[in-house]
Amino acid sequence: MPEHTFRVNGEQVTVNVADDVRLLWVLRDVLRITGPKYGCGINVCKACTSHLNGKAVNPCAIPVKDLQPDDEVTTIEGLAATAGTELHPMQQAWLDHDVAQCGYCQPGQIMAAVALVNRVAAEGRAITDDDLDGIRNICRCGTYFRIREAIRAGARNM
Repeated sequence: MPEHTFRVNGEQVTVNVADDVRLLWVLRDVLRITGPKYGCGINVCKACTSHLNGKAVNPCAIPVKDLQPDDEVTTIEGLAATAGTELHPMQQAWLDHDVAQCGYCQPGQIMAAVALVNRVAAEGRAITDDDLDGIRNICRCGTYFRIREAIRAGARNM
């Protein structure tokens, strides 16, 4: 098996898997990082949303061969460390706004929200309803109103 080296949550990792194995399976099955959830496996539901070099991506759509040694994958497990706190401000907002019901989609929702807030902040503007409408993560519990409120609150504290 070929070796693939990249960074996950601040640590360099090397895995021996076939080139076409998707990053989601490497994270969950090889590295035992279970925050990114398997939902659809075809880049639709966004339950696996994580960050690759600070941008929201869906690991179910990324072959591990596409990663370079200096690529940084951040999952929900490593998100708080990016803020230097016990909980990332977006995670705290999720708790404060009682967002989660079943919780399955929440890691992906939070990771998408953080990437959105960072992108909008880099553009020097505030979050708009159109920005929030652009988040396509699926929540079967339908907590979208609380998700939107938590994103706004998290953005104020990031």
